[in-house]
Amino acid sequence: MAIRMPRIIKKSVTSGDVPKGHFVVYVGENQKKRYVIPISFLSQPLFQDLLGQAEDEFGFDHPMGGLTIPCREDIFIDLTSRLRN
Repeated sequence: MAIRMPRIIKKSVTSGDVPKGHFVVYVGENQKKRYVIPISFLSQPLFQDLLGQAEDEFGFDHPMGGLTIPCREDIFIDLTSRLRN
């Protein structure tokens, strides 16, 4: 049985390396990790729920300089893998 890994682009490089049609989010509770994800996720109701949580917690002042999603990394990976299917 094969294990499918989500096709999230995870990088720790400069913002100039974000491919067209993608954007950066920071995810995690304590240690934030940088993920580059497709812009198409913005229209998905599950992802919009995460954006609502981010707005409730941070408003429009995100401490990492980019969109910060306040959830555990494993939950984020699970959600984004569902959005890709």
